[in-house]
Amino acid sequence: MTYVLAIDQGTSSTKALLIDAAGAVVARGGAPLGETHPKPGWVEQDPMAIWDSVRAAVAACLQGQDPRSVAAVGFSTQRESLLMWDRRTGAALSPLISWQDQRTGALCEALRSPDTERLARERSGLPLDPMFSAAKAKWLLDTLDPDRVRAKAGTICLGTVDAWLLSRFGGEAVTEAGNASRTQLLDVRRAAWDADLMALFGVPEAALPRVASSTGPFPAVRGLDPLPDGVPVAAVLGDSHAALFAHGAFAPGQIKATMGTGSSVMGLIDRADALDPGLCLTIAWSVDSPALAAEGNIRSAGSTLRWVAELLGLSTQALADLAADASSDGVYLVPGFNGLGAPWWDLNAVGLLAGFTLGTGRAAVARAALESIPHQIADVVEAIDRSVGQVRALHVDGGPTRNPVLMQALADLAGCEVLRSDTAELSALGAAHLAGLGAGIWDWDGLAALPRDRHGFAPAMPVDRRRAERDGWRRAVGRASGLPPEAAGGRGAAGDGGALNCPAW
Repeated sequence: MTYVLAIDQGTSSTKALLIDAAGAVVARGGAPLGETHPKPGWVEQDPMAIWDSVRAAVAACLQGQDPRSVAAVGFSTQRESLLMWDRRTGAALSPLISWQDQRTGALCEALRSPDTERLARERSGLPLDPMFSAAKAKWLLDTLDPDRVRAKAGTICLGTVDAWLLSRFGGEAVTEAGNASRTQLLDVRRAAWDADLMALFGVPEAALPRVASSTGPFPAVRGLDPLPDGVPVAAVLGDSHAALFAHGAFAPGQIKATMGTGSSVMGLIDRADALDPGLCLTIAWSVDSPALAAEGNIRSAGSTLRWVAELLGLSTQALADLAADASSDGVYLVPGFNGLGAPWWDLNAVGLLAGFTLGTGRAAVARAALESIPHQIADVVEAIDRSVGQVRALHVDGGPTRNPVLMQALADLAGCEVLRSDTAELSALGAAHLAGLGAGIWDWDGLAALPRDRHGFAPAMPVDRRRAERDGWRRAVGRASGLPPEAAGGRGAAGDGGALNCPAW
């Protein structure tokens, strides 16, 4: 029997799946991963702990299996997080600065002007924001190599998690195109490092990895016991991109929302020039050529529920139970803990609880916290709908999607049927699918025919109520952003009150 081993390196854990030629999961393994907060707004991880978690997850997955039966390996990885390492020895020279980290907010503001905003948007497809890797790269270089001597000599390397993990195998430093497109140093249409963006952030090209397609070539496995050295790495994808691939969303109009600490809403597009200004342009994957996608990143999804649960002295399950049969009763929670992401991109927005009275109880607050997730996703889905003309399906995955109340709220507030994947480890599955394609186990038709178990949630909320709920949410977002009421009501609004043009599935 021939297998594909998929490794999903995420923020809180690393997971590994062993997949057979029929697309079935044969074995699983995992290892937890922590993060530290050395200063307010700083979020870091230990690079070697990440590597150790990969080794532990692989060992657990292959326990009792024949590692010689693994024909190919695929990686999905967290994306915008960045670190520096010594190109010769492979030793990490910095912590991994997480995608969640906000230390470069002032740096981004110092760089911001109409010209730099235009350059960043037109070339990278991304707004100037601390989430992306370029500002982190500048901060690391300013701190550890201020004169850029080592960077210009190429003795140090700056890269995202995919590049760091591949560096463990030796050989040339390499990063995958989709991950590279999240750095804000890549010309997203050419899939090549951009001289003007590198100059803006003060990052010499000699300090960056080579950009490769999503199917490589990559260094082969080395030192990843019990896998034999030399097993090919046949695919690398960003975790959100891998989830889109696993859903089989290979055409514009099919979008997905991956929910975790935050949320990524993504779908392929035909025309980059039609992109809504609240969205990012990114490379979903590059096989024969780069496939461009629209994406909106939401900073706080599951983290909102954890925060409110702790505030109320509840477990997250107790919070979900409290919210299940409750009404938000006009209360809105805008989770602007670190500003707001797509489609608002307002770093100065604040967290806000609006609409409460002396009669508001814990249940309404719990429900408002839960509904903040579908409201934010609906904001992005509406922007994608304006970009592609018609959103035909909303696929969802990630831990919070196990909550049927949350899924029904998403269907109601987005006004579209929601299709939940019954596979928990969808990013790993997407990496396995692309690795199997690269290794010749499947072709495109074979991938499309693989089983994908789903559960559907149809919208049940009356249109008038949906419109009222969405308008109330937009007013609350406007207050969180400091906008006057007359401006807040229409900001980012869809013309039909938030209902999407989705057929029933």
